[in-house]
Amino acid sequence: MLTLISICFIAAVLAPLVYRFCPKYTGATLLAAPLAMFVWLLKSLPEVGHGHPITQSSVWVEKLGLELAFRLDGLSLLFALLISGIGVLILLYTQGYFKGHPQQGRFLMYITAFMASMLGVVLADHLLLVFIFWELTSFTSYLLIGFNHESADARNAALQAMIVTVLGGLFLLGGMILMADAAGTWRLSELVQHGHEITHHKNYLPILILVCIGAFTKSAQFPFHFWLPN
Repeated sequence: MLTLISICFIAAVLAPLVYRFCPKYTGATLLAAPLAMFVWLLKSLPEVGHGHPITQSSVWVEKLGLELAFRLDGLSLLFALLISGIGVLILLYTQGYFKGHPQQGRFLMYITAFMASMLGVVLADHLLLVFIFWELTSFTSYLLIGFNHESADARNAALQAMIVTVLGGLFLLGGMILMADAAGTWRLSELVQHGHEITHHKNYLPILILVCIGAFTKSAQFPFHFWLPN
């Protein structure tokens, strides 16, 4: 999983270079990355469907006990299929929609990085890793919203969106820290097994409020809905 997510990020970085040498087929070339993820997910469907989640972890910062932990279960599989599958279609559509646009390579870089960040959010099994990918979606959203950087309206809307979602992400991080402290683990797959401890912990209300603020800001729910129409 880490390898495939990394490939998507590498594809994003290479997008402007690919466009420079192959402008007519940049989108078609880049879709190989999400297509590989989509195919791998389909192959994993029988195993996950029979109740056998696929996990992967490697040491990140050993002294702090941080891991690059990923988990593919039914819910994350559903969202990863949607992200990678629709990502393939978007890259194909962009090939025609942005035909002749001088900044097509830049847009493809942004949209591919955004897709890779979303894949990281749904596949990560460590709270801090979820937070990192969560904030990466905010940053890549900022780049996409402000794509037409010559427009003051686009720049202002992009800045507003990033401020709201990044600050919301910091509230989410606070909730995650309290949640991990209450449950005694940073692993999402283990947190769901400690629901009773969390709901009966003295910090349950702050956890609930902080996590909801993070979710509401990212998904543009009232009263943080104003950034999305802009």
